[in-house]
Amino acid sequence: MRVIADLSVVPIGVGVHLALSIASREKVLKEAGVVKIQLHSNGTTIEGEWEPVFAAIQACHQAVHAMGCPRVYTAETINTRTDKEQSLDNKAASVRAALL
Repeated sequence: MRVIADLSVVPIGVGVHLALSIASREKVLKEAGVVKIQLHSNGTTIEGEWEPVFAAIQACHQAVHAMGCPRVYTAETINTRTDKEQSLDNKAASVRAALL
């Protein structure tokens, strides 16, 4: 099943600067074999098949813990459709078209 997931991984107990853990997570996602990733101000959107996306989320947790973070909090939203195939690009395009 194809999925679009919005992911926010927050390390807890390592201070307020998150750039290094975010960069670590982005590297993991690039290597995960998901279709597309899109970094935004509050997380990352991931597009791909169910199993690789959730394996990538698990790998993100492992990478942040491996950096010495004792606790990781993750918020995610999941979007799936069975009536048609949808991508990050066509979801955004449909909203832009509605703005015209």
